[in-house]
Amino acid sequence: MNGAEAVVATLRACGVEVYFANPGTSEMHLVAALDEEPALRAVPCLFEGVATGAADGYGRMTGRPAATLLHLGPGLGNGLANLHNARRAATPLVNLVGDHATHHKPLDAPLESDIDALAGTVSGWVRRCSEAAGLHAAAAVAAATAPPGQVATLILPADISWSPGASPAPPLPLQPPAPVPDDTVTAVAAALRSGEPTAILLGGPATRAPALRAAARVAATGARLLCETFPARLERGAGLPTVERLGYLPEGARAQLHGLRHLVLVGARAPVSFFAYPETPGLLVPRDCHVHTLAGPGDDAVQALAHLADLLPHATAATAARARPEPPAGDLTGESVATAVGALLPEGAIVVDEANTSGLWLPAATAGAPHHDWLTLTGGAIGQGLPLAVGAAIACPDRPVVCLEADGSAMYTPQALWTMAREGLDVTIVVYANQSYSVLEMEYDRLVPTRDGRARGRAARDLLDLSRPDLDFAGLAQAMGVPAARATTAEEFTAQLAKALNEPGPHVIEARVPPLFGPSHAS
Repeated sequence: MNGAEAVVATLRACGVEVYFANPGTSEMHLVAALDEEPALRAVPCLFEGVATGAADGYGRMTGRPAATLLHLGPGLGNGLANLHNARRAATPLVNLVGDHATHHKPLDAPLESDIDALAGTVSGWVRRCSEAAGLHAAAAVAAATAPPGQVATLILPADISWSPGASPAPPLPLQPPAPVPDDTVTAVAAALRSGEPTAILLGGPATRAPALRAAARVAATGARLLCETFPARLERGAGLPTVERLGYLPEGARAQLHGLRHLVLVGARAPVSFFAYPETPGLLVPRDCHVHTLAGPGDDAVQALAHLADLLPHATAATAARARPEPPAGDLTGESVATAVGALLPEGAIVVDEANTSGLWLPAATAGAPHHDWLTLTGGAIGQGLPLAVGAAIACPDRPVVCLEADGSAMYTPQALWTMAREGLDVTIVVYANQSYSVLEMEYDRLVPTRDGRARGRAARDLLDLSRPDLDFAGLAQAMGVPAARATTAEEFTAQLAKALNEPGPHVIEARVPPLFGPSHAS
């Protein structure tokens, strides 16, 4: 057995069943090894950012790692943005990167680069194999290291992959979540009993149903219940506790946290603003607020919240009532798109949200929809939505996936549409076509003062504008084998959304909406 075969066999024994791949010459022995394991699923991706984003979506929905297969340093570089998002989401992911043969690296051949340094920026664990006999152990460690919630990168020189003398390794035991000490829970309970204004900020695994229910019991005694601005996977809908997401803009988040004396972190970090602004502190926690960490990364958040609830007076947790808005009529806007999504969202849907400024109305419109999952842009590197939907659909083939995608973000990874068509994935994509980087229009107005009443110059206008020519997403989707339609009214959009949700396979709806900020180019 050669090194590549040992890696694939070991990862298969460890439960890694799906590969999102964009391989090259240095990975051909790994490609061949996939044929030795007929139960594996190899998913071709036309761009590495699709492969890494899809592996993120798969890991978020299953809690198990998929593998990526990338070609040398440039291939890893192309996938880096969505590996960054996966790192921020604490997604389990095994990242396989081929490299030049060890005797070829000193020649500084084309594609030679420092893969180890690149991988270190997004990985919690990086290993380079120097002999075939050690590959089985490295692969087993990668598979065991990823599930606690990190990217594990294994670098495979070509000669190590093709060399004989390797063998598969059995799975290593996985590390279970660590129990939270009793004194930590007792200290948080004392803060909650103090009667002082308190909020609970949820993140990571604490945004899933079991932890949400326990957190809502705690909040019912008088605390405010919040979650991260961009949760990796938030379970929500009728019958589940309603959780308020922390605002994106720092002034909104500060208003939510204003007056707090205690902030309890459960799987979340102390909140900071996304970006720096002149004369504005980046830390969002009020100065006189005490921060308590009930459960950090790797801790058993569900157990800690249940224990905390048991230490407080019994209270009934409020849950969202089942309710749907009426289908919208009239102009097509971000608000009417949200209303239609709320009216039609199927039971058990997985919503991938990269709608950005056009999606501001989505949380309210879908709060009473049937039980669903909401996946967001955890790391802020746009171009995540379409690939994330690919991975979620492969992870959960019995559940509909709805991808709500801003047009500027969609142009980072449109190759995902081809993978959806190739794999026959049940994904309904809504592209908010407002012909603008609207979020940057907003940020420009916040950061750059108006000079003597003058309008923006041509460079500022052009760099934030997506018109001249308008992007044709319906045509782009059809060119990649995905049925598509364009909507310009709320009635058209609602009818097209209902049709797409009731038909198998991928569909794109190009929703022509006006931008929320900046000049309108909608047509």
